[in-house]
Amino acid sequence: MTTAIRTVEARPNAESLIKPGELVDLVEVTPLTLNDRRIYNQLLENAWDAIDKPVTHVIAKSALRGNHNSNDRVGESLERLMSAIVKVAVDRDGEPAIERVQLLGGNLESRRADGLLEYEIPARLRKIIRNSQVFARLQREVMFALSSKYALTLYEMVQKRGNLRWKASERFALDSFRGIIGVPRGKLSSWSNLKLRAIDPAVAEVNALSDFMVEILPVKTGRAVTHVELRWWRKDGDASGAADRALQFSKVGRRARADEAARKAEAPAPQPPAGQGSASLRPRPAWLESRGAPLLTETYETARLRHPGYDIYFVEGEWRAWAQGKEPPQDPDRAFLAFFRRYAEGNPI
Repeated sequence: MTTAIRTVEARPNAESLIKPGELVDLVEVTPLTLNDRRIYNQLLENAWDAIDKPVTHVIAKSALRGNHNSNDRVGESLERLMSAIVKVAVDRDGEPAIERVQLLGGNLESRRADGLLEYEIPARLRKIIRNSQVFARLQREVMFALSSKYALTLYEMVQKRGNLRWKASERFALDSFRGIIGVPRGKLSSWSNLKLRAIDPAVAEVNALSDFMVEILPVKTGRAVTHVELRWWRKDGDASGAADRALQFSKVGRRARADEAARKAEAPAPQPPAGQGSASLRPRPAWLESRGAPLLTETYETARLRHPGYDIYFVEGEWRAWAQGKEPPQDPDRAFLAFFRRYAEGNPI
């Protein structure tokens, strides 16, 4: 008999954090913003070592500000999280039940810009987390790259389910799905508006930035859409590499590419004229081609953005010389970018 792993026993690391599954598929009674959700995930991560204990947790306010210099947004998010009531699906004595809880307890915020925040996890929520046996592992870089609360929630839903071996899809009642992704009451009431303004952009971003591909299909009863089917599958190596590269571009660029991907999702890929290769491939010195597998064009663009002023072909030559005699990397593009980072640190311009 296999014993299920308790969520509180899962460990976050430098790249990822843990979120209990019950807090992924919850239904918001009080709508939250993208910033609220990010801050809440950070508060959970910071409290993780004692998340189920009746203790006060402490975090620097600067850790919650993100790219903003002001603490005003942090305070506003804390107040929304304190007043937020959510519905969580739980089991009580073997029977399904709905538990309504607050997300955040009392807290004390220093007035200093560089001060601390003391906060508590409500008792009922601690009990839910203590009993949790399902969780999502969220990549921190992806969490901060996603540009809408719908995309972040969809990402969390897929991360919770992605490693299930016996399941690759799940059906939701449309009203339930709207509540889970956080659509405010009275907003995006028609299926066409919901799909256009929430679902399609979220799917495009998650497909571009995460380790999984996802699609959301309408399910009709009669002529009306009453349910949606969420499907997911893990990307192959090439697609995962593309997601890593997409994370390196500016948010504006990422969003534009995600929107473009959504518009072209069903369009056939254009073919180059007979006898010609892709026009996007830039020529490189022939001597580099002979020393290993060629790198993707996007890899050079990423290297230029990260390390302006360096001769990328010279550094590539240094990398290939260093790599001779070593085991070939599974992902040459990522290996080259990692080498470039170390090279730039040791050889500043």
